[in-house]
Amino acid sequence: MRTELKVVGRKIRHLRVRTKVQGTAERPRLAIYRSLNHIYAQVVDDAAGRTIVSVDSRSADFRGKAKSGGNVAAAKIVGELVAKKAKAGGIAKVVFDRGGYQYHGRVKALADAARAAGLVF
Repeated sequence: MRTELKVVGRKIRHLRVRTKVQGTAERPRLAIYRSLNHIYAQVVDDAAGRTIVSVDSRSADFRGKAKSGGNVAAAKIVGELVAKKAKAGGIAKVVFDRGGYQYHGRVKALADAARAAGLVF
């Protein structure tokens, strides 16, 4: 399958999910994006239109902990970091937005690590 078709399909799936998943001030949205080399996670309050917490595999917090940013180990670290930052900001419950990706591999690892670190979703 051509890469462009995969990207278009993911964007369509993500738009379909976004009609149902909305982040509020009480329960913001944990949004995931993954590329070939990195993984990104942010906690977003859609009602106010602002990002509360953002962590990715390029950030300074992540840099010393893993060699690569595009594998399951990196996703686990990013999940733990986003949960710690969210808990420090007073956020305990979130709504999970997998970004149109399958709940498998790096996305699942990030979600499991965030749950283990204390986020509820």
